[in-house]
Amino acid sequence: MKGIIAEDLNNVFDQDPAARSKWEVIFTYSGLHAIWSHRMAHWLWKKKRYFLARVLSQMSRHFTGIEIHPAAKIGRRFFMDHGMGIVIGETCEIGDDVTLFQGVTLGGTGKEKGKRHPTVGNDVLISAGAKVLGSITIGDHSKIGAGSVVLHDVPSNSTVVGIPGRVVRQNGVKVHHHDLNHTDLPDPVAEKMHQLEHQLQKLEDELNTLKANIRKEE
Repeated sequence: MKGIIAEDLNNVFDQDPAARSKWEVIFTYSGLHAIWSHRMAHWLWKKKRYFLARVLSQMSRHFTGIEIHPAAKIGRRFFMDHGMGIVIGETCEIGDDVTLFQGVTLGGTGKEKGKRHPTVGNDVLISAGAKVLGSITIGDHSKIGAGSVVLHDVPSNSTVVGIPGRVVRQNGVKVHHHDLNHTDLPDPVAEKMHQLEHQLQKLEDELNTLKANIRKEE
């Protein structure tokens, strides 16, 4: 445990160029406080001290703004940059060398039982505000773009963006999606307006025909 805690501290200096001194990092980095608290809470959870583990995790949430369920499994050199608003669910499994930015949610999609949260591979980066939901797998060396909502498995070495999240690059090669051409996306409002115009034209034609028949009869 001591070795992992020291590794977490050294990892901050590797990941954050703003880190200037060991004592500054120890006393001011909420992400570091949160992962250290989680490591202790997770140890208690594995010892079946569930109540104490939950109390410790909620205390950490209060002081750091980061919520990590004590049952979540998190690997080595885990880094949360800024950290505020990060939520990590109970059945999450996170590999080594993973970085999360503020506002990331690794959550479920409902009230299902069992494995209901994501599995995140090694060397994954998840950018600010991204939501990764459900029992899905994010492959090794992948990147999730800011604000993306990911609901399906992501292959290794991929970059995902958008709502819903789409793979736009894999193994260094751009992935083309024909349905991602925003200029060709359907516009339901415009379609309804066209339908209304068509109906109005049809009524006007019928009215003109009726008037013509009346004139003939006169």
